[in-house]
Amino acid sequence: MQRKWMRLTAAVLTVTMLMGCQKENSTEVAVDNTNRTYYEVFVYSFYDSDGDGIGDLKGLTEKLDYINDGKASTDTDLGCNGLWLMPIMPSTTYHKYDVTDYKDIDPEYGTLEDFQALVDACHERGINVIIDLVMNHSSSKHPWFQEACEYMQSLGEGEEPDATVCPYVDYYNFTKEKKGGYVQIPDTDWYYEAQFWSEMPDLNLYSDAVREEFADITAFWLDLGVDGFRLDAAKEYVSDNVTANVEILTWFNDMVKTQKEDAYIVAEVWTDINTYGKYYESGINSCFDFAFAGNTGIIATVVNQAKPASAYGNALVNMQEIIGEYSDEYADAPFYTNHDLARGAGYYAGNNGESQAKIAQTMNLLMSGDAFLYYGEELGMKGSGKDENKRAPMYWSEDPDEKGMCNGPADMDSIKMKYGSLETQKEDAHSIYNYVKKVIWIRNHYEAISRGTVTTENELSGEDICVIRKTGTEDEIVLAFNISDQFQTVDVSALQVNDILVGEKQLAEQILVGEDQASIKDGRLELPP
Repeated sequence: MQRKWMRLTAAVLTVTMLMGCQKENSTEVAVDNTNRTYYEVFVYSFYDSDGDGIGDLKGLTEKLDYINDGKASTDTDLGCNGLWLMPIMPSTTYHKYDVTDYKDIDPEYGTLEDFQALVDACHERGINVIIDLVMNHSSSKHPWFQEACEYMQSLGEGEEPDATVCPYVDYYNFTKEKKGGYVQIPDTDWYYEAQFWSEMPDLNLYSDAVREEFADITAFWLDLGVDGFRLDAAKEYVSDNVTANVEILTWFNDMVKTQKEDAYIVAEVWTDINTYGKYYESGINSCFDFAFAGNTGIIATVVNQAKPASAYGNALVNMQEIIGEYSDEYADAPFYTNHDLARGAGYYAGNNGESQAKIAQTMNLLMSGDAFLYYGEELGMKGSGKDENKRAPMYWSEDPDEKGMCNGPADMDSIKMKYGSLETQKEDAHSIYNYVKKVIWIRNHYEAISRGTVTTENELSGEDICVIRKTGTEDEIVLAFNISDQFQTVDVSALQVNDILVGEKQLAEQILVGEDQASIKDGRLELPP
C-alpha cells in the first residue's frame, strides 16, 4: 500500500552546540577547492540587462547579490560561494556548446570587458568563478575545422592529408572508413568524427598542436581571473576508452595546475560511479556525482521511498570507498539536477511534492565536497523533456514583462511553474527558497558538513530513518533524516558525538519542512513527519 506523504524533516545534532550558540555568533567555514557551494547559471536565461530578452553578463553581474552579497551580516543572499557559467564563448547555437572562438565572449552575452567586470565583482564577494570548457569538440564553423575541410576537399584522388601543408587536419579525426558517429565531408570520400552532432566535429586531443592550443586557451581565461574549469563530455574525449580519457585528463590537470596551482577542475563523466571513480586517477579535483542525481539517482529514489532511507547513508559510504581507491585528495561534486536533467520539482507528485523537493535538496547540499545547485532549483522551478525546457528563464517574477526577465530558448515549450516566483517566495518563511537558503547557511557554518568523512549509524537507520555521522578536522556532527509520514522516535541514549553522550541541548539545527519541531528528551530523539 502506497504511503500518504505528509511532511519530511532533517535534523542536525552536534556537540559543538552544547552551550546553545546562536547563529549570529557563528562564523562561516573557510572555503577552498574542497567545500564550495556552486551555483550553475545559464546566462541566456538568467537576467537581461538590455531588454532584448536574452540574459547577459551585465545582467548576471547586476544580480550577484542574490547569489552572494559578500556580507556576513546579511541573510538576503543564497550564500553560494562558487559560480559555474555554462558556455559563454561565441557559438552558432543558443546553448553555446559548439564553440567558434575559444578566446572571446559570445556577443549575445556581452564583451570580454563585461566578463572581466563580472569576475572582479564575484571575487569581491568571495565567489570563485569556473567556466565551461568544451574540449571534446568545436563548432563546424570554427576556423580550424573550416580550413581543414577546405583542404580535404582540395585533395586529389588517392592523395593523403599532410599536416605540414594544413596543420588543422591533425586537429580532427579524419578517415575514409565510414564508422558510427562519423560524417562525410561533402564532395569527398572522407569522413570526420562527430559523436554528438554533425556540426560538432570531435577534436583530436592526442594532437600536440591541439594540446598547445588548449594550453594557450586556459592561460587566456586564467589571466582574466577564472578560478577553474568545468570539462564538458570528458567521457567522450575518446569514446568508450576510460584509459585514454584518464590520460588526457592527466595531461590537462598537470598543464592547468602549472599555470594556476589552485585551479579547480571538475569533469562531467556521465556514467556509473564505478567508472567515473577511475577518472580521479588523473588528479583532477572532482567528477560530478551522477549516482545521486536525477529522478533515478539515490536521492530521488530514497525520497520517493523506492529505496529505504538507510540507502542514502550507505551510498555515501560506498562513494567514499570507490573514489578513495583512486585519490587521497579528491573533492566529491554532488549535484541533484543540471541543464541536461529534468528539474527536481517534477520528480514528486501529489500534495506533498513540495516537502519531497525540499528534503531532496537537503540531501544534496549536505553532502561533502563541492556541491552544485542549478539556478532556479531553489525556487522549485519545473522543466522536463527537451533540453530547452530545462533551461527556462529564471523565475524572478510571475510577470514575464518584469524588468530583467528573459524569453528563454526559442523552442522552449510553455511551462507553468508549480511554485511561486522569487518575488512571492522570499516573503514566505516556509517557501522552498527560504528552506534552501537555510540549508546552504548550515552547510557554510559547519566544517564537518562540507568536509566531513561519512559513516552510517546502522543500528539507528532503516526504512524511514537515516542517521549518518560526519567527521571533519574540527568536529563531528550527526545528521538524522525522517522520510516517513509519521513522527519517528530514535533511541539516541547510547549515541556519542565527539565522545560525549547526546543530550537535550545538542539539537543544534533543525531543517523543517513544516512547523512541527524535533526534540531530544530522555535519550530519545523525536522527528516530525
